[in-house]
Amino acid sequence: MSGYQVRRSAIKAITGYTPQAKAFDFTSTSPTDIYGSNVFSDKVMKKMLPKDVYKSLMKTKKAGEKLDPAIAEPVAAAMKEWALSKGATHYTHVFYPLTGLTAEKHDGFLTPDGKGGAMAEFDGKLLIQGEPDASSFPSGGLRATFEARGYTAWDVTNPAYILENPNGTFLCIPTAFVSWKGHALDKKTPLLRANQAINKSARRMLALFGHDNGEMVVSNAGPEQEYFLVDRNFYFARPDLMVCGRTLFGAKPAKGQELDDHYFGAIPRRVLSFMLEVEHELYKLGVPVKTRHNEVAPGQFEIAPIFEQSNLATDHNQMVMTTLKSVAKRNGMACILHEKPFAGINGSGKHLNYSLSTPSQGSLYNPGETPHENMQFLVFTAATIRAVEKYGKLLRAVVASAGNDHRLGANEAPPAIISIYLGEQLADIFDQIKKGGLKSCKQKGCLEVGVDTLPPLPMDAGDRNRTSPFAFTGNRFEFRAVGSNQSIAGAQVSLNTMMAESLDYMADEIEKITKGDASKLNEACQKVIQDIMKKHGQIVFNGDGYSDEWQKEAAKRGLPNLKTAADALPVLTDSDVVEMFTKYSVFTKEELESRCEIYHEQYNQHIQTESELVVKIAKTTILPAAIRYQGELAKVCANMKTAGLEPTTGILEDVTAKLRSLQQAANELEKLMAQNGHDTVEEEARYRTDVILPAMLEVRKYADELEMVVADDLWALPSYQEMLFIK
Repeated sequence: MSGYQVRRSAIKAITGYTPQAKAFDFTSTSPTDIYGSNVFSDKVMKKMLPKDVYKSLMKTKKAGEKLDPAIAEPVAAAMKEWALSKGATHYTHVFYPLTGLTAEKHDGFLTPDGKGGAMAEFDGKLLIQGEPDASSFPSGGLRATFEARGYTAWDVTNPAYILENPNGTFLCIPTAFVSWKGHALDKKTPLLRANQAINKSARRMLALFGHDNGEMVVSNAGPEQEYFLVDRNFYFARPDLMVCGRTLFGAKPAKGQELDDHYFGAIPRRVLSFMLEVEHELYKLGVPVKTRHNEVAPGQFEIAPIFEQSNLATDHNQMVMTTLKSVAKRNGMACILHEKPFAGINGSGKHLNYSLSTPSQGSLYNPGETPHENMQFLVFTAATIRAVEKYGKLLRAVVASAGNDHRLGANEAPPAIISIYLGEQLADIFDQIKKGGLKSCKQKGCLEVGVDTLPPLPMDAGDRNRTSPFAFTGNRFEFRAVGSNQSIAGAQVSLNTMMAESLDYMADEIEKITKGDASKLNEACQKVIQDIMKKHGQIVFNGDGYSDEWQKEAAKRGLPNLKTAADALPVLTDSDVVEMFTKYSVFTKEELESRCEIYHEQYNQHIQTESELVVKIAKTTILPAAIRYQGELAKVCANMKTAGLEPTTGILEDVTAKLRSLQQAANELEKLMAQNGHDTVEEEARYRTDVILPAMLEVRKYADELEMVVADDLWALPSYQEMLFIK
């Protein structure tokens, strides 16, 4: 079958597609009844557990008290009973290794009873600890390959849940994953450690303001998840999308996102069916998804949840990504989570909304109606300014990846230069403090639309800035540099630890000035904030982060511009980073070194895979199509010459030149790939960034030029126009 026939068959299948899933009847089953129905929630535990066990469990979960091992047995019994009532035959300890994916090993409840039958077994020991084989998970040198032992430890702070399959269900238990020597081999363990650190440091600061009621300070997260949808017929006809998650070739379509007509547009019917099914599945798992809409690029969409405690939000975001992919399959589509699947149009990020809060005060970033009089808010915001300026390179490093390199710094996403947007009102307040006096703040107003039938709209004190990587958005900060395919754990671990260090620094300085005299608190806070703004205020930028002028201005301010992962990843082992993480027992020096090595290896392997596929597709798919077209053109020219006509050789000469250039570029890339001899993973990453990636782009350049001239019926790869616009 020719390339043309493959593409036309795909289009026919798409246009004739009907959803396989049965429509949900929300009139007979309320969404509120569905929500959390597959979660071993606090409500379920309160009903099924003895009172003393439930109270002990809640003290650990809500107040951070040490877990009493004695409760494991009754919790395991209740969990087993509940899971069996849901039809579960197996259980698994779910964990998040440094692959960035979700991992699980299933074990059955049933055990032969020796009498020809079976009984369901699951005890406290099995709940608390599992032992998956750790040998094939990344360790970055923390253990030898032959040292296979690893442990999963029950994360009591997040609830167990049931996952459904057409042929049954199984119980999922959230766990941390560590080595035999106790090193963190996952994303969750450092996050739990960082949560402890920020709780301790933030409570210390709150105590200075008279808020010492024993409440935990928790970090909260609300990750906005962007993604693309492509029909599976096209997906399987594109080896680059299928293997690498992005298109390595593809000419720019006549229409992309230039008209801005996709953003917030009417959701295509088939896509909406997919979204409804995704939300239905996530409701059952207690994931508080709230928003859905078309994103900026054609074929791009977004799903966003309500704020949650950061550890739970991290687990839930992993569930969101898994559910998006599985439900897309059932609807005949592929969900693409790569940060830049299509060149020339917007890529996908994961905007991480971040805050700190307590049960009684809510968000500690809430400025109130008179933020200039809210000294506690100003202290926490100043601590954030100091943390982001001091550890800005770290924030860039934790979002560094081969995929995110294609997105960061382009005029579609935050620049690689880390800065903070405060808005007009807050910037003015901190500027006043920097100059030595704080007297007032700009007030909110009302926006008159000019239509009598429309109400006056309350105005915020400042606009939003979508070009800022770290922007204040009313009662939280939005870190916009996280990639679509990344876990939000890494960013939160860094933010929590940075904030803990900054709050402790400020508490030390305030205590030096007040010497226990509460009447001097306001004066001390202003002095410390003033000092911070003088030393770290250069991180605040309210202008256009996409402009060339900002690049120059940022350099003058001394702000680093780490453009690639090869530039950013070594920061993970900088002395100040190691000192901070080890001080708060979030990472050991060895754990940081291991992560640095793992992320470099992953980067190198991504580029290696992509470069090999570039050569293969160029030589086995694009060159043959171009050669066939060259042959057709040559035949036509020969026939014209035989007929006594002047041959039209211009097109033939153009195709021949492009074909020859493509072949030369592919051969050159192959030679460059064969060059080894790098002493370290850092050297290899530098080589792949500076040499291999430009060589790949050179191959693509000629391939995309050929796509624009080769006869359409000979071109095998589905085009951008087809993949982006046919839903």
